Amino acid sequence: MNKFRTLLAIRWWGQITDGIFQSALASFVLFSPERQPNAVAAALAFSVVLLPYSVVGPFAGIFLDRFSRQRIVVISNLARAVTLIVIAILIKSGSTGLLLTLFVLIAFGINRLILAGLSAGLPLVIERHRLIGANALAVTGGTIGVVIGGGIGIGAKNLLDRLHKSDFSDFIVILVAALCYLIAASLAMRLKSADIGPHEHEITENAGIVEIRAGFAILRNHSDALRGIFATAIQRGGLTSLTLMGLLLERNTYHAPSNPDAGLKGFAFALAIAGVGIGIGSFISPFLVTLFGRHLWIRISLVSAIPFLILFALFGHEWLLITTAFFVGLFGQSVKVTNDALVQSRIDDEFRGRTFAFYDVVVNGAIVTGALLAAVILPKSGISHILPLVMSGVYALTAMRLLGAKRFYSLPTT
Repeated sequence: MNKFRTLLAIRWWGQITDGIFQSALASFVLFSPERQPNAVAAALAFSVVLLPYSVVGPFAGIFLDRFSRQRIVVISNLARAVTLIVIAILIKSGSTGLLLTLFVLIAFGINRLILAGLSAGLPLVIERHRLIGANALAVTGGTIGVVIGGGIGIGAKNLLDRLHKSDFSDFIVILVAALCYLIAASLAMRLKSADIGPHEHEITENAGIVEIRAGFAILRNHSDALRGIFATAIQRGGLTSLTLMGLLLERNTYHAPSNPDAGLKGFAFALAIAGVGIGIGSFISPFLVTLFGRHLWIRISLVSAIPFLILFALFGHEWLLITTAFFVGLFGQSVKVTNDALVQSRIDDEFRGRTFAFYDVVVNGAIVTGALLAAVILPKSGISHILPLVMSGVYALTAMRLLGAKRFYSLPTT
């Protein structure tokens, strides 16, 4: 149990720091007075952040199933701290070019490796029958940590803006984030090299492409886990579209475009409410899984946000955006944590690193797709009846076809 608490501390502290870093980055790129984003610019920003997740993902499992995950987490946090120092210097100089983009890609790529390693190691520090609750705690605490970190970053920036220019404030906040990643590395050093795997007898010497195919083959033999992964990806893609819509509405419609600070605060508040929904979704899922089973609860969760999306499509008020964000966050997290536990329970540790690497690639590919779909549909104002209705239709179709009862089966043990 001590190892589990240490793993939680590493993940939560790292994701709080992620929130601090991301708030400064968003402030610099999307909420600066001289930079008024449209849908395409915001979607490209989302894609740049998520691209390394999809690029690193296929190769993460090769390392996570062969080398000490604890050492990978330590080294990755140290490397991430160095990368943020470079990003802070670039932001201080006002750089918005290719060099800044490159280092942002590196920072988020490293982050993906850390989270995949911690997810793959979780079943080794907790009993199998506690996986749903443990996974909900780890994933949700981390997600809420990002929201809290974002609030800390925004609050610190607002204080610093009274004394310095906006770009200098972002520079200071990112330097603080770099220091926090060093603390995350020191927390990871409390684990022994083999505590979160892989076990010595499970280390393989196959070529990377062979290992990736083997991991996918394992998932094909557990079609419910594979279908759950695709359903989670579709839900996350829709959530990204809504997030992008909310960003543009808060930045350019609900508040004066000339007052980006008000837009940033409004967007942060909507994210915070979504974070509350995420927390509740993770808390209730273990109990409702006991009542409905994993498979049925995933189906229920996927369709339960649809009425709120339809209401928001029809009326579009700010309070409806916040309400919809709450329920999409709640039911979306229910899908995620329940399916995470489903995958973890189905897949042996020998293949778990590669399985979660594949999982991440599919989810982040869907997130990028959701961002690009929003860019095509949304005007600069963010006002659209079509996008929430498209999300509703896709969620309903996924629940009926991909997760139909005859295809998305439930075993007696679930």
